[in-house]
Amino acid sequence: MAAVTRIDAIRYARHERTAAANFNALVDDHDLPMPLDYYVWAIHRDGHPPVIVDTGFGAAAAAARGREITRPIRKSLRDAGIDRLGVTDVILTHLHYDHAGGIEDFPNARFHVQDAEMAFATSRHVCDAHTRAPFDGEPVAELVKRLYHDHVVFHDGDSEFAPGISLRLAHGHTAGLQVVVCETARGDVVLASDAAHLYANITRHLPFPIFVDEEDYARAQARALELAGGSLDHLIPGHDPLVLACFPCENDIARVDLPPHPPIAEML
Repeated sequence: MAAVTRIDAIRYARHERTAAANFNALVDDHDLPMPLDYYVWAIHRDGHPPVIVDTGFGAAAAAARGREITRPIRKSLRDAGIDRLGVTDVILTHLHYDHAGGIEDFPNARFHVQDAEMAFATSRHVCDAHTRAPFDGEPVAELVKRLYHDHVVFHDGDSEFAPGISLRLAHGHTAGLQVVVCETARGDVVLASDAAHLYANITRHLPFPIFVDEEDYARAQARALELAGGSLDHLIPGHDPLVLACFPCENDIARVDLPPHPPIAEML
């Protein structure tokens, strides 16, 4: 029996935009709608509290950045049957505002982050306004507070998180982005986070226009796809509405441990 019994992709927000905003080059369909969805993920194993991957953002960040919260994180978790107070471990794939903006929602959890990510987010690099733009200072400061209360666990590159769950460094979008590989009944499923915002970033070989190193970004995408056995059906990007459209879904919660129908390639 696979160690991971269920993986929920829980949508909590959305941003309407065109394709031009999602690629670091001009594309033929640049003026067509290509919205982003925003997710947190929950990994379930028998006999253990769910492991939460990323924490989303709240109303203040949504208002400041023009995003629409479709359902607040706390309600999203309740609707998924998750008691946030019982969560003991949260994996932060990286520290951008939309992935680490809800740290306060998990007062009893340890937060798992890459050394390189924390070092970058608290370094001279964020003195540059363009580099700093995807981060919010308050969540980073909150993580530092948690560090001083022994609630932060650092990872230096690849590591085995728990039976059936592994962390793999895939830097490029950020200095310390980590993807999460889950052993499920249908094979390994890779929660790629922003190693690829959209399936189209992979299939068009065009990066999303936020990265610290474009060559590393390309290598990170290749690694995430390799970890998924070369199958788009086993790779879950950070912001693609196709996740809700293709995987078994109810109430904006998709079961990505199950196979998609139709297959992802048929929708691209």
